[in-house]
Amino acid sequence: MTLLLLKNADYIVTCDDNDSVFKNCDLLVEDKQIKLIAKNITSDIQVDETINCSGKAIFPGLVNTHHHFFQTFVRNRLSIDYPSMTVIEWLDKIYRVFCRMDEEMLYYSSLIAMSDLMKHGCTTAFDHQYCYTKPNGRHMIDQSVKAAEMLGVRYVGGRGTNTLPREKGSTIPPDMLETTEEFILDCERLINTYHDPNPFAMSQIVVAPCQPVNCYPETFTESVSLSRKHNVFMHTHLGEGENPNIVDRYGMRTLDWCIEKEFIGEDVWFAHCWELTPKEFETLGHYGSGVSHCPAPAVLGGFPILDMKQILSTDTTISLGVDGSATNDGSNLLDTLRLAFMMQAYHSKDRGGTVAPYDIVKMATRGGAKSLGRQEVGYLATGMAADLFALDISRLEFVGALHDIRNLIPRLGYTSEVDFTMINGEIVFRDGELTRVNEDELKQQADKSQQRINLIIDQEV
Repeated sequence: MTLLLLKNADYIVTCDDNDSVFKNCDLLVEDKQIKLIAKNITSDIQVDETINCSGKAIFPGLVNTHHHFFQTFVRNRLSIDYPSMTVIEWLDKIYRVFCRMDEEMLYYSSLIAMSDLMKHGCTTAFDHQYCYTKPNGRHMIDQSVKAAEMLGVRYVGGRGTNTLPREKGSTIPPDMLETTEEFILDCERLINTYHDPNPFAMSQIVVAPCQPVNCYPETFTESVSLSRKHNVFMHTHLGEGENPNIVDRYGMRTLDWCIEKEFIGEDVWFAHCWELTPKEFETLGHYGSGVSHCPAPAVLGGFPILDMKQILSTDTTISLGVDGSATNDGSNLLDTLRLAFMMQAYHSKDRGGTVAPYDIVKMATRGGAKSLGRQEVGYLATGMAADLFALDISRLEFVGALHDIRNLIPRLGYTSEVDFTMINGEIVFRDGELTRVNEDELKQQADKSQQRINLIIDQEV
């Protein structure tokens, strides 16, 4: 048994059912769980480590519900400038690069994405990995699992796919296509190999066909059968501009198509959804499904801004995602909190107000946990996972900004590295350093993969 005491934190923001905030309080961790939150936890308890948290605010670990780790090597490139291109132009360029990615590139790309997430308070990271190419095989998620184990992050891997060829209406090049049978067989392999159904699991698998417009219908129906056979969750892109194509192809909107395929329910959450109507959000709430709101690609793409007040009134769960680096560039979930709040505030006058900054925090914690079906993460309380992060609020720039600590991050726009991040009871990032790895060595290795990607981009873009 390992005991770790976080001593005398100025604030502990719990995000619990009562929205409790503890002042000048201690938090005791036993192995992977929170054992106690209280003032002046007795000093006669033999602890393995005491961390002085005076001047610090502690928050629940953030849960990221949408990403594409494989995209981190194509960031900040004017030759692939998403805001300045049509979607079709952008896809044509980006897929030429993705078609040639291999497992080593994916491994280092995953390390970069997860490191960025962890340094900014994320403790549970979902990745939607749909880049499977004929030349490079089907062991991409295996590489992400390996990277997550090295870093110590709580990892959820979404096994994606694209099965519909371009001649039948998709945007996917031939080398990135799979058959439904290949996809389902590999999903089953991954579930049997990496999915831990137990509380406090560090590795889980989600069945996540990329999107209805780029898959055969049977890809989705067989995904439903497989996931419910194994009691795993499902995920896909929905309502990000594909509705006219789906209506032309099937005579119904995409959400209705998903309902027809039974790809709906409390075990399903969807990414983006800016194209959905208020009535469709009521339908999502009725079925208990969730939405991963990704503000960065919405801003960069000039897409509609979700009406969170209306969505929350339907009992639809909202979580937050940074999205892939091809449409965001960073994996900073703190930045996503700020951007999400600012986007809502922009429409506050014509929508009759907006959600509170603290509501955004709860989307990134409790909302993310609920979307992933994780009952042991998302808030801080006795018995919950010891997943949390701390901010040093003793610095000059915080003077005058601590009137409501719950609202601090989205309202103030705090997007810097956190003071420390704890996952599963272990400090995995502290004082600017990942504790499990040598960052300098990893950077040198990742640079070599980046150079290989650069050659591909020079040839293809």
